[in-house]
Amino acid sequence: MTHKKTSLWRRTLLAGLLPLAASSAHAGLDSQFSIQIPTIETAANIDGELDDAVWAKAGRASLTYETRPSENGPAPVATEAFIYASKDTLYVAFEAKDPNPDEMRAHLRARDDVWGDDLIGIKLDTFNSAKLAYQFFVNPLGVQLDSIENELTKQESAAWDGIWYSAGTRTATGYRVEMALPLTLFSFDSDKDEQEWGIELIRFYPRNEDMRFSTHKIARDNNCQLCQLGVARGLEQAEQGKGIQLTPSLVAKGHRSRGPEDGAKWQDEKDLDPGLDMRWAVTPSTLVNATLNPDFSQVEADAGQLDVNTTFALFYDEKRAFFLDNKDYFDTRINLLHTRNIADPDYGLKLTSKTDQHTFALLGSNDTQTHFLVPGNLGSGIGSIDKESINLAGRYRFDAGNHFALGGLVTTKSAGDYHNTVASVDLKYQLTEQDAVIAQVVASDTRYPEDFFQQFCRGEDCSEPDSACTPGNCALNERVLRSRKQDSFGDRLFNIKYEHNDRNYYLFADYIDIGEDFRADLGFVDKVDFRKFTTGGNYVWYPESGPFNKIKLGGDWDRTLNQAGEQLEQELEGFLELQGGWQSYLAMGWVNRDRVGPRLDGSKLAIEGNTHEFNETQYWFYGNMSPLTWFTAQLDSAFGDEIDQANNRLGRKLYLNPTLTLRLTEGLSLKIAHTFQTLDVDEGRLFTANLSDLRLNWQLSIESFIRLSAIYTHVKREPSRYLYFTPDRLEQHLGTELLYGYKLNPFSVFYLGYSDAMSADDNFPGLSRTDQTVFMKLSYAWAL
Repeated sequence: MTHKKTSLWRRTLLAGLLPLAASSAHAGLDSQFSIQIPTIETAANIDGELDDAVWAKAGRASLTYETRPSENGPAPVATEAFIYASKDTLYVAFEAKDPNPDEMRAHLRARDDVWGDDLIGIKLDTFNSAKLAYQFFVNPLGVQLDSIENELTKQESAAWDGIWYSAGTRTATGYRVEMALPLTLFSFDSDKDEQEWGIELIRFYPRNEDMRFSTHKIARDNNCQLCQLGVARGLEQAEQGKGIQLTPSLVAKGHRSRGPEDGAKWQDEKDLDPGLDMRWAVTPSTLVNATLNPDFSQVEADAGQLDVNTTFALFYDEKRAFFLDNKDYFDTRINLLHTRNIADPDYGLKLTSKTDQHTFALLGSNDTQTHFLVPGNLGSGIGSIDKESINLAGRYRFDAGNHFALGGLVTTKSAGDYHNTVASVDLKYQLTEQDAVIAQVVASDTRYPEDFFQQFCRGEDCSEPDSACTPGNCALNERVLRSRKQDSFGDRLFNIKYEHNDRNYYLFADYIDIGEDFRADLGFVDKVDFRKFTTGGNYVWYPESGPFNKIKLGGDWDRTLNQAGEQLEQELEGFLELQGGWQSYLAMGWVNRDRVGPRLDGSKLAIEGNTHEFNETQYWFYGNMSPLTWFTAQLDSAFGDEIDQANNRLGRKLYLNPTLTLRLTEGLSLKIAHTFQTLDVDEGRLFTANLSDLRLNWQLSIESFIRLSAIYTHVKREPSRYLYFTPDRLEQHLGTELLYGYKLNPFSVFYLGYSDAMSADDNFPGLSRTDQTVFMKLSYAWAL
């Protein structure tokens, strides 16, 4: 075991010693667009009127190009941008013309929830390195949206929040917006005499089609989006000041719970918890975050998800401010750090820094609860240890211009005689504007407590196989076998992807290989013991007339084996995507796969001779459109063959997930989502599952709101059609929440709310209230 672990770590280290041939280069280009940002020590009054004399001295630019759906054609409406800086603030303003202002889409909504409205804003890469960019947008009423764009992961994180100021006003000829962006928001190199940032000024103009305007052209045959920014120069006296933000908080909560049986007594709990968050910009490129006794309760309920006929754990996004600040510094293509695995910390400390070509990030936190995934190749589950854990992560990345990046990540989670350590090396090499290679090598070392596997045992004794058990009903199962380890164990992960992104077509090949003993307990790697190769692509047309402005036809093929070379799945799929009028996006596809069902003998991990292979053919459709300013409709659907995981046979699935969003007034909106899922077998209907998710939001002003949410789950089964066990015929859950909130900014908030939960099953029919909570949170961000 020692020899195996040592060789794994050696191979991981050697994989990082790749030839470094790229030279330093800038991302933003003068040939795209350039603007000089003058320094003026006069603060603009941020009221959306654009009538301060200082704007006449600002740098000025026009958004003359329509980059979508037109390919860099002339923008059909005029947009002027104004920009200047003082020593501690960047000021930006826009004059957005509109020949038909009555068609403007502008609603009072929650911060970051304004996609679909008219929007205008700015994208900034403060190191001009084509790796990360800040984005700030405002709708005509002044509602804010901010995010981080990550070129490595090709994702945008709207969960990031900063404190900045904006105002918008509608006019007879369009609207105006003013923004003040404190330099404390940004990481940048303060040693430079003159800043040189990547920049793009952007306007979204949603009418029959969703149009995007820009200061410069965007090439569709360039695989790197942040490489196509323009250049902003100036901010000669830029400084962040002290950059210290303290946010004390107070959370009061009263909670009571009871069992569902009649006459059950309530058990009461009361908590009053003070907390403190600190955000310190040590330098303009180095940030320290600290938290003591943080309140990590979720103010907004997670979206409802059905978990019927599934074998893998559900994924939930991170929403907590401490973990989100500069979260992208830790990101790699494989999710090795998913901080929702840190459930209830007493303290946390984080440092992130970027200097020249070097990016550093450190995170440390305890957790009074210790939970993590136990992965397999046919399913996964959550394991728990009743001890406090220590959680650490460290990340380094070297950027040689915008063509080459090499990084490393180490994470560790430990509690008593349990530990998990992960070390990773990753790279991205932009061979040409169209071609890129992304690779990652990871090694892990893990030790479980001796009795850890017992929590997954379905019987009293998991020490010996039970030859008389039935599929899905064995004491031994995959999670027991994956977690019954006597000593430390380790394994590796390897992933490489090549992609070619041209104007009219896209090609890719992706290979991932994860060993059976690989674990990433601070991440979200829910499947191990497999090797998968995928290849595919698509072709794109851009019609200049007709109902659709973009048509994409594509598909892919993949094959998955376990580490013993036994086939788990082979799949072929094709799809068609259409974009056009009514802001519509339509997609439909077909998939045919050979896939194994659950193991017949749960005491063995073998596939051949221990599973049945089934052939599934499914068809799916997705549509989203907004034909009216007050109405958006969405439908996600699928039907066809699907393995009945509980009974190891082939069934027929129907899945419908419609969502309606109604903007009843400027500030009142209703969102209704419903999931309907059935599975039929030869004998008839096996189950019918319904999940309804309702969110009613009344935005009283930009700062304050009242929100009512309710999530109702109803699952009806036919027990006589289950072959190996008898489930409850009926399962119901209802969760409701009523919340008043006042958000001066993302960190200065007041919340007052009530939530409860009800449930029912065969033993306790009729919904019975089992939980009630009243809560209050007060926090205020002080800038020192």
